[in-house]
Amino acid sequence: MSKEVEDSELADVAAVSAGNNYEVGDMIAEAMSKVGRKGVVTLEEGKSADNSLYVVEGMQFDRGYISPYFVTDSEKMAVEYDNCKLLLVDKKITNARDLIAILEEAIRGGYPVVIVAEDIEQEALATLVVNKLRGSLKIAALKAPGFGERKSQYLDDIAILTGGTVIREEVGLALDKVGSEVLGHASKVVLTKDTTTIVADGSTQEAVNKRVAQIRNLIEAAEQDYEKEKLNERIAKLSGGVAVIQVIFLTYKS
Repeated sequence: MSKEVEDSELADVAAVSAGNNYEVGDMIAEAMSKVGRKGVVTLEEGKSADNSLYVVEGMQFDRGYISPYFVTDSEKMAVEYDNCKLLLVDKKITNARDLIAILEEAIRGGYPVVIVAEDIEQEALATLVVNKLRGSLKIAALKAPGFGERKSQYLDDIAILTGGTVIREEVGLALDKVGSEVLGHASKVVLTKDTTTIVADGSTQEAVNKRVAQIRNLIEAAEQDYEKEKLNERIAKLSGGVAVIQVIFLTYKS
């Protein structure tokens, strides 16, 4: 039998997890009240003299990095990139040569790129891994969430959130013919073995609101409960946001 956990109980549990730091525990409870119990809360080491909490656009989904060789933090076994570009591809990437223009611009610009695609074949993936290990590229890749039409919808949602364009040949966009103009942008992207968190830069809030309104209209028109459930999941991911807690001298243990 389960029961709803009170905010005070949640704060106590969070405080213990944060090394008996009850100020941080209270902030975690407040963060969860802002983004919801299914929302995303992240902790990072602060750069100011005080602990702080803010909520930004963002989403998290259950897809992690394709290869552990992309990891940038070996202690956390995570990929963490700030001021990151995103390449969104609604097909399987089979040839690394198709990525040359995008990757050369990334090297010149010095920015990291996270590729979200239906899949990446082994030869193309090996090329990305080798260049990451050499230090010539800040790169990571993951499979797009969902399958079939739902996968395409999730890619569209990520594009709205990040201001990017999904590469689809059926609309006249070929991967080997595009450049950095199609890339989305995020202030931070974190990938683990199982999840990806995208923190947006705040520039797409109006577009996100319009997208959420469109999905609400689809919910009203949907006849099956399963379809309504999946549409509501998309709204939760798009509109829930990410709560970021910046903590002084962070010693948080999950």
